[in-house]
Amino acid sequence: MPTATNTGLPKNTAAALAYLLGWLTGLIMLVLEKDKFVRFHAMQSIIVFGGLNLLVMVPIFGWVLLPFAVLAGFILWLVLMFKAYKGEEFVLPVVGEFAKKQVAKLS
Repeated sequence: MPTATNTGLPKNTAAALAYLLGWLTGLIMLVLEKDKFVRFHAMQSIIVFGGLNLLVMVPIFGWVLLPFAVLAGFILWLVLMFKAYKGEEFVLPVVGEFAKKQVAKLS
């Protein structure tokens, strides 16, 4: 069984839950958890899904991109949640490295 975090959840479950409701659960897990693996996934969730949310809010440009953003977001959501549950620290290009740096600053 994977090591439990301070919320009592296994690391992989807590990391996967960071993606469940996008940036919202990412924020919750970032605040509640102290484990670096979980915090990385929580920060990556906040950046990816928060960024997608902000992108589609841009008038006209965002509305045009909405169908593509929804599809990309859904695919990312599935992949990231699956990888986190498998215990992998799946680092997205650019965003993942930025998330790692931010988590290091918080520690």
